[in-house]
Amino acid sequence: MNILVTGGNGQLASCIRKASSSLEEYNFIYVDLEDLDITYSSAVDNYFEKTDPKWCINCAAYTAVDKAESEPESAKKVNVDGAKYLAKASKRHGSKFIQISTDFVFDGAKGSIYNETDDTNPLSVYGETKLEGEKVTAVEVGENFIIRTSWLYSEYGNNFLKTMLRLGSERDELNVVADQIGTPTYAGDLAELIIKIIRRDSKAYGMYHYSNEGVASWYDFAKAIMDEGKTACKIFPIKTEGYPTPAKRPAFSVMDKSKIKTEFEIDIPYWRDSLKKAIQLVI
Repeated sequence: MNILVTGGNGQLASCIRKASSSLEEYNFIYVDLEDLDITYSSAVDNYFEKTDPKWCINCAAYTAVDKAESEPESAKKVNVDGAKYLAKASKRHGSKFIQISTDFVFDGAKGSIYNETDDTNPLSVYGETKLEGEKVTAVEVGENFIIRTSWLYSEYGNNFLKTMLRLGSERDELNVVADQIGTPTYAGDLAELIIKIIRRDSKAYGMYHYSNEGVASWYDFAKAIMDEGKTACKIFPIKTEGYPTPAKRPAFSVMDKSKIKTEFEIDIPYWRDSLKKAIQLVI
């Protein structure tokens, strides 16, 4: 059984590669830009013709949140057009489709945890394009899973965990935003869930939220990284206005995971427990 994974060199795809390494009954095919440019419909169609995947997991995304504000067309090509072409090819070939999305589709104004049916209102180009990617996925292919996740990190690629460890080794102190609240998510945990969906050959299609359990600010996350990494760098909390960025972020984007926990009978690890595991793989 062929399973196509886009964004093949990214952190989530790398975690899927690791989690699936012992599954001999599946043939995971990992592609990145040099293998397949998902922003070209004909290229996607040709690749599906060649590989005939039974599942397609779209981990490819334009994730440079601030840069997207000045490059909206580039973000749209990957996050919207790419998702659309993959979804259409999946429908045409009878492939099941998993689209990875984000908590940045919310504006954070609700003030309590978000479930899958809550209104969306992205504050950034990144959030807008990921929301459009959700919509085209739902329109183009019925057999789809859309999984929103948040604050993704791992031992692979560039992410907040690795940035903080690097800066912590270079500096004596750092200021980190403390009034944006969400949940850090270890990509290895999300990868395990995706493998479970595939092994079940699940037909429980629809929208799901997945992050680690618990609640944290970016300050809490950074402080925990320094503590778990035994780094002497001191972390000080600041307000969002003290660290202005081109893109606006939701002030509160904690997501309700009840639906995914019930449907797939999973226990989701607490964010700091997963952080401990990830740090041991980095340092």
